[in-house]
Amino acid sequence: MRLKPIYLATLLAASGWAQADDLLETFHAAQANDPVFAAARATQQAGLEKFQQGRSLLMPTVNFTANTTFNDLTTNYRPVMPPLLTNATIGYNSNGYGLTLVQPLFRAQNWLAYSESELQATQAGIQFKIAEQDLILRVAQAYFDVLIAQDSVQLADAQKTAISEQLEQAKRNFEVGSATITDTLEAQARFDLTGAQQIAAQNDLEVKRSALQQLINKPPVDLKPLGKEFKPDSPQPADMGKWLDAAQQTNMQLAIAQANDQIAEKEVSRNRGGHYPTLDLVANYLQNNSSASSFGGNLALASSNTSKNIGLQLNIPLFEGGLVSSKLREAEANRERAKQELENSRRTVDHQTRQAYLGVASGIAQVQALKQALASSESLLEASKLGHEVGVRTNLDVLNAQQQLYSTRRDLYQAQYNYLLSQLRLKAAVGSLGEEDLVKENQALQ
Repeated sequence: MRLKPIYLATLLAASGWAQADDLLETFHAAQANDPVFAAARATQQAGLEKFQQGRSLLMPTVNFTANTTFNDLTTNYRPVMPPLLTNATIGYNSNGYGLTLVQPLFRAQNWLAYSESELQATQAGIQFKIAEQDLILRVAQAYFDVLIAQDSVQLADAQKTAISEQLEQAKRNFEVGSATITDTLEAQARFDLTGAQQIAAQNDLEVKRSALQQLINKPPVDLKPLGKEFKPDSPQPADMGKWLDAAQQTNMQLAIAQANDQIAEKEVSRNRGGHYPTLDLVANYLQNNSSASSFGGNLALASSNTSKNIGLQLNIPLFEGGLVSSKLREAEANRERAKQELENSRRTVDHQTRQAYLGVASGIAQVQALKQALASSESLLEASKLGHEVGVRTNLDVLNAQQQLYSTRRDLYQAQYNYLLSQLRLKAAVGSLGEEDLVKENQALQ
């Protein structure tokens, strides 16, 4: 007998086979399945090849050439008296091969291109570290988005249930004459509105689950939520200035901009080197063979020639139509662009670090304030219900207190998740975000 999926899932959960995924497990799944991260890994591998390509400009080049030719030679002589030479037509094969070695001795452009390749390979490594940090942030964002969406659905369900009870009570009171029709209409309107909010929350949950599924390439199972005993910690050190200084030293995006500035500077020198002479060591080995030759119409014996030479070759560029000068001006303009982009990166990093630090610091205060507000909202609801029973509060007062309670609870959940994300963003701003930070946040989950 085949089990229906819902029965099978229930059986697996009861037997302990179905377990909720935590934040760290979700991150590992994204590492293995996220195509954006996989593309970043391939980009790093391609970027590391830049170093080998730059080094090859300093190494010798060896070329091998070979040829074979069939020759059809006809020789006609002007008639003279008496004839000395006779006309002749012969066919023969000639072939040969050669090796040429060129070892650059002085090429300023090649040396500068090699130093650029070192920076480009370093950039590839930094870009991959940025991709790792970006994956952590994307996974955490998607994970917490699902949790807050789940919380919103649960709160909407609970609120609808509470309002439903309030609606039934209003109807009973109206029937016995202890309440007006207005109480019933208010409760009915609030019940209908909560139903629409419930549908929107469920739809938002499906969208957030789909976003997480895109990262891990599988439908997310029950995710571990934040523990009830969660307490936010202050950033260490609790000094914004120290975080700003650290970001200017170790931020990954800033390191990329600094490398781009250095590359642009070397590009200016490399293009200026187009005016410089080059000096190469050149060695040749040539072998030419011929199956026959003709002299005076008579077929001669086959011949073989071998040529060997080695020497220095100097090349002095004089004029290339203004190409070198134009490339130099282009490189100088790109250098200025890189300097301005570096300055913009410094300011952006400063702003992002400041924003992340304030997000952590204000997140702590916000969580504490909302916890107090939640306790006050719970007290308000109890007081409103009691006041309604004794006739000093209306049904609308109770409905408003319920709405305030659930809104405060949702805001508290959102503030807690925002605090956790701000912590990760602060670590990313100083370039120290890693898997160990996810491990720490994962411990806060149930």
